Amino acid sequence: MTDMRPALAAIALSLALVAPWTPAHAAAPGTDDAASQPCASRRHPVVARRLGHAITSALSARTGTEAVGVYDHRRGLTCWVRGGRRYDSASVVKVTVLGVLLRRAMDRRRSLTSRERSLARAMITRSDNDATSQLWRSLGRTRLQRFLDRAAMTQTRLGKGGYWGLTQITARDEIRLLRVLTHRNGLLNDTSRAYALKLMSEVVSSQRWGVPAGAPKGSRMHLKNGWLPRHGRYWRVHSIGAFRGGDRDYTIVVLTQDTPSMSYGIRTIERVARAVHRHLNPADTSGIPATPPDPSWETSDGSAVPEPTG
Repeated sequence: MTDMRPALAAIALSLALVAPWTPAHAAAPGTDDAASQPCASRRHPVVARRLGHAITSALSARTGTEAVGVYDHRRGLTCWVRGGRRYDSASVVKVTVLGVLLRRAMDRRRSLTSRERSLARAMITRSDNDATSQLWRSLGRTRLQRFLDRAAMTQTRLGKGGYWGLTQITARDEIRLLRVLTHRNGLLNDTSRAYALKLMSEVVSSQRWGVPAGAPKGSRMHLKNGWLPRHGRYWRVHSIGAFRGGDRDYTIVVLTQDTPSMSYGIRTIERVARAVHRHLNPADTSGIPATPPDPSWETSDGSAVPEPTG
């Protein structure tokens, strides 16, 4: 008789990662109807309803296509707007690469080497593309895909060849990834998770825009952004983050595409972020201000080669 234990163990791990944080009452991941009520919480229905209206309002009349994911662990609250729609990842995929790097070290029962640490720090805190390409090649597609499978990131599609910036991501899977980093699970141990979150808290100041806008100043913020022009002039601008400290324990993902400029995409993301932070922290008015426009924004993160125009 075939030994089914390895297969059953893999299924159990996947369920362990997903079940504790996916309330049965939550809006279905992958919802593509941005007009429907995006948020749900059995324990805090009023907060969910008000937040849903605020997110809808923040996205109203914006140019482009947006996806939003929010998960508040303490309240059992989830929000999805186009949660299953795929977007070019740009540099957001670097958090996945970091997760795979840490899992490989665990599999080999060792710590990261000094070179791996150097590449990981450059990749996350400065969004260094050469470091990412080196790690992408070193890890290989098989190991990258295995991590996605074990994290239940079933909607993510790895970029072909070395084009890691064209990996296809969804808000639903990015929330799952942040969940792996912020709560105990069988995929990454506590040491690995703490290391990843530390790097995400040390992103250089010029890249600290996006979902931190409006966050209470006492929050511990963990962040990664991506920004990539495609088809000559339209942008993909993304921001993912985790917010902790005190009684806070929530994650936000905002993905945008076909925005007319990078700065426009950032403003869209920050409109959503301020709405989320305001409704999840009603007693705290010390929100971090939105990022002032900067002409230097309008430069690709370099996560994919430029497309020919014309």
